[in-house]
Order: sequence, then C-alpha cells, then structure tokens
Amino acid sequence: MIAAAGTGCDRGDHPAQVGMVAPNFTIQDQGETIRLDQYRGKTVILNFWASWCPPCLEEFPSLMKLQQQVPDVVVLAVSFDTDADAYRQYVSENHLRNMVIALDLSQKSNLAFGTTRPPETYVIDRQGRIRRKFIGAQDWTSPEIENYLRNL
Repeated sequence: MIAAAGTGCDRGDHPAQVGMVAPNFTIQDQGETIRLDQYRGKTVILNFWASWCPPCLEEFPSLMKLQQQVPDVVVLAVSFDTDADAYRQYVSENHLRNMVIALDLSQKSNLAFGTTRPPETYVIDRQGRIRRKFIGAQDWTSPEIENYLRNL
C-alpha cells in the first residue's frame, strides 16, 4: 500500500505526536464508559479499526495473543464504524475477546489521533506518552515487539 503525500503530518510511522501526551478521549459504548486516561500507569496498545477493514481482521489474532502473553499491557481496540449493528456482528462472528473492545460512533477518538484509515495502532507508555505508531496489520507476538513492550 502506498501512502499518498500530503495526508497529514501524523500519518507516517514517526508522527509529530511521538513523545507527546496522548489525547484523552471518552467513549460511551453499550452503557460502559471507557476513557484512555483510566489506563494511566499501564502500557496501552491503542488500535483503531473498522469492520470493513480486511487487514484489521488479519491483525486481531496477534492482538488477542499479545494481551494473553503480556498481561501488563492493555490492548484497547477502538472501532470507528458508523454502523453499530455491523460492529456488533463483526465482534461476535470473529470471536474478538481478551482485550478492551469499544465502538466510537462519534469518531472523536480516532480523529483526535489523526487516524482515518485503519488499522493504525499507537503504543502509549505508562505516563500516557505516545511512543510508537504502527500503520497496517502487525504481528504483535513477534519477539521484537513483545520485548519492546516488556521493556517500555
């Protein structure tokens, strides 16, 4: 996949946001309130995805496995689908579990990060600072990534 030039200064894997405090957001999903800052003190893998995104589905098994293998890390998977029924069906049919999964119909969370094309994932350290950004599906169980996260 080729990224078009001019898609925003934060589109690349070394965005201007790296080193900055991650923008906080609040999501109301099926009566549950999820705030990014509630995970302060833990490393967060913030994954933005959508049900219409094939690479997102490809990435989910390794995200779920990462959550099991590195339990000190919080995997927060935020969908910015616009169809709540499609989102719920996708989560059910693909057996997404072992991570925090939420739907942000407002799209305020992903837009705060400048993310409009999933999957994009941010590694946020215990102090709430963005340390890395990954574009596209990753193998989150690779020894390099797991080692990086354990030593963050």
